[in-house]
Amino acid sequence: MSFDVPTDRRYLESHEWTTTEEPIRIGISAFAQDELGDVVFVELPAAGESITAGETFGVVESIKAVSDLYAPISGEVTAVNEDLFDAPELVNEDPYGEGWMIEIDPDDESALEELLSADEYREQIE
Repeated sequence: MSFDVPTDRRYLESHEWTTTEEPIRIGISAFAQDELGDVVFVELPAAGESITAGETFGVVESIKAVSDLYAPISGEVTAVNEDLFDAPELVNEDPYGEGWMIEIDPDDESALEELLSADEYREQIE
C-alpha cells in the first residue's frame, strides 16, 4: 500500500510531520493514522507551552491503541487545532490538512534540516 508523503514537510521516524515554512505546523502522517485506526481522542498542549524536540507533546488515542506524540523540533506552541477536540476523526480524514495538531514558534529553524526528508520517510514506511 502506498501512502501520501507530501514533499513540503520533514518527518520523524515516529511518524510526526512538520511544515518547514511559517506557520510551523505539526501532525501525524497518513501512514501513522492508518496504523492507528479510527482516532477517538487527541490530547495536545495549550498555546504558550513549550515543547522539546524528541520529547512527547501529546497523546493520540484510537480504537486500537494509545500513542505518544513526539516533537520534531523545540519551540513554543502558538496555536492548537481545537477542531480535533470535537472531531478527532479529522486526523484520519485529512492528516496533512484539517487534521494538523499544533503550530509552534521554533527555537531553531535549522533543526528542521536534521529531520527525514519525504523520500527518506517514504523509504522507511515501504
